Amino acid sequence: MNRILPVLTVVLVIVALWYVAAVGMNRAWVYDQASRAGVEPPGLGGLITATINQERPVLPAPHQVAAELWKSTVGMAVTSKRSLIYHGWITVSATLLGFAMGTVLGVVLAVGIIHNRAMDLSVMPWAIASQTIPILAIAPMIIVVLNSVGLQGLVPKAIISAYLSFFPVVVGMVKGLRSPDQMQLDLLKTYNAGDAAAFWKLRLPASVPYLFASLKVGIAASLVGAIVGELPTGAVAGLGARLLSGSYYGQTVQIWAALFAAAIVAAGLVALIGVAERGALKRMGMAR
Repeated sequence: MNRILPVLTVVLVIVALWYVAAVGMNRAWVYDQASRAGVEPPGLGGLITATINQERPVLPAPHQVAAELWKSTVGMAVTSKRSLIYHGWITVSATLLGFAMGTVLGVVLAVGIIHNRAMDLSVMPWAIASQTIPILAIAPMIIVVLNSVGLQGLVPKAIISAYLSFFPVVVGMVKGLRSPDQMQLDLLKTYNAGDAAAFWKLRLPASVPYLFASLKVGIAASLVGAIVGELPTGAVAGLGARLLSGSYYGQTVQIWAALFAAAIVAAGLVALIGVAERGALKRMGMAR
């Protein structure tokens, strides 16, 4: 209870501020309608009722977003083209593929960086520089180039996801593989252990906590990459497609529902990484 109460308090404060913001941002439409009808604007009670129940509000109220989420998930078949579960699975498919690609690439680069001075001096600066390019600028370029060689659908989105997710894995793994101190490395040398033995018996186990911390960041970044990859293609399926269609037709409630669906998916994926982390650390005797 001591843990739940602070969380509930913060949530209630956020919801209350959200309602206040919804009333403030949606009231212009209410006043405009009253002016067009030649009647007095409604009082405070009428204003609140009108602003939090608009069909196309500037800022949807929390209950409108919750109702749209319920209708788009539980309220319809998962195979429906309007179901957020259907669209979410398409985005998650690209996310998982891109995350796997980015993780493998990140681990391989990290291993090369700690064992090769030239890679350390060359690859890491380029990896850092790659993240300074806005993904919204590079995503259309990636999609156009891949389309020209016949790669469409899932793969371009996965590559964009991998582009965003590999960097935290590289940084985390390099930090983890370098975490053993010199005394531990010298101890292995006294047992005549080579670089390979030092890697498998010391560096790799020591890097596991760092790896899982970076994977949590990477999976969230991968989801963002998959959604961004759907935007410039005019996709008809995926959470990015729901955001696009909502923007085209002014369906702000649909946009917010898709955003919350993406946040829920991200939280679920991070939670799965956390479960795997606890299992791996417990098996290694490093559980906290």
